[in-house]
Amino acid sequence: MGFPSQAKKEAMRMGILGGTFDPIHVGHLIIAEGARVKLGLAQVLFVPAGQPWLKVNQTVTSVLHRVEMTRRAIMANPCFELCSLEVERSGPSYTVDTLLALGERIGPEASFFFILGCDSLAELRLWKEPATLIQLCRLVAIPRLGVSQLDLSSLEASIPGVTQTVIQLDMPIIGISSSQIRRLAAQGLSIRYLVPDKVREYIEEQKLYIRTEGGR
Repeated sequence: MGFPSQAKKEAMRMGILGGTFDPIHVGHLIIAEGARVKLGLAQVLFVPAGQPWLKVNQTVTSVLHRVEMTRRAIMANPCFELCSLEVERSGPSYTVDTLLALGERIGPEASFFFILGCDSLAELRLWKEPATLIQLCRLVAIPRLGVSQLDLSSLEASIPGVTQTVIQLDMPIIGISSSQIRRLAAQGLSIRYLVPDKVREYIEEQKLYIRTEGGR
């Protein structure tokens, strides 16, 4: 884990899907596969966040569990690969640092396509070094439930050049969230078909998301 294998370094078009993955669910897989096919990506790297900087005040499941759930979720697809770069690095996880590290490791022959929701793209100005980030990848915007059409002109005003890097994919809106799945699991309700079976089995085996007297 950590980086793509040496044998895969020749893959020129690489998708990157980062997230807390707490837990990873079928929506993540649908998005990744849709982007892979539509953009002709050789592979999609799934990058679990170590310390998500946007969730510093929230309780996040142990990284060991989140990595294992991600590994189990993607193992059936040879075009998906786990990248544990962010969880092996200390401190908060920032996308620009991950892209720089991947670029150094893989080399200039690879082009990166960073997959994110339209809601996240709208807040790109709040990310670390957004001007540098858009030089390192294309931004693949996925529609999100309840998010109106993205105002690219406003985004361009705060990050000049960003509109040249954005690809807006026409994909089905997936109305599934990790927080919803955690709530269902905490109530002892079924999460079958919301997460891959191997992830559901792991959640049940490890008793993740079960409410205790002191909280989650």
